[in-house]
Amino acid sequence: MTGPKTNEREGTRATLRGYHMSASKARVVLNLIRNEDVTTAREILAGTTREAADIIGKVLASAVANAVNNDRLAADELFVSAAYADEGVTMKRFTPRARGRAGKIRKRSCHITVIVSRLDDDRLEVLRSARNAQAAVSRTRRVASSRRRADQQASLNKRENAAEEAENELIETDVVETEAVETDVVETETVETEDHNDVAPSDVDETTVELDSTDQTVSEDATEETDK
Repeated sequence: MTGPKTNEREGTRATLRGYHMSASKARVVLNLIRNEDVTTAREILAGTTREAADIIGKVLASAVANAVNNDRLAADELFVSAAYADEGVTMKRFTPRARGRAGKIRKRSCHITVIVSRLDDDRLEVLRSARNAQAAVSRTRRVASSRRRADQQASLNKRENAAEEAENELIETDVVETEAVETDVVETETVETEDHNDVAPSDVDETTVELDSTDQTVSEDATEETDK
């Protein structure tokens, strides 16, 4: 066996004892995050579908909290220096089988331990450079996305303004045509009224003279018949 014993390793630790899961199932997930920085380990656990990933994530969060509160370390400078699972108490049960036999049931448990330590200066510098590069790429993408959205909004506003102008022109055209039609109707009614009122006085006088001469002729005929 090489290296220090598990209980003698440096760093800040958090331990979960007696969790009802076999140690072999927990070790599959612990092998994924060992020697990874805390941010990467969290991302790995978030993308793992195994049941052990949730509980190991809580143990990792507890170890990071212990390092920040007790040892005054920065959370973004930590990495998983050790992660292991030991066998816990195994509860023995049985299930009935054929011919009066009994089948064994072993309900296993495990003790999960996660130890976090501070990154060395060289690795910390590499990690910071990678994070800065990733932040710059992310910032560039956000700026490009913002500009693209602004261009799309400007194009949309331009189309809306053009549609509103076309609609306003159509409304103005309809109003002008309606006013022209109303003006023609008013002028037509005025002309008809003037034609009706402008009756020639000579025609009226001639009609009156004709009526008067007719009445006079009738009166003369009646006088002659009376004389007879």
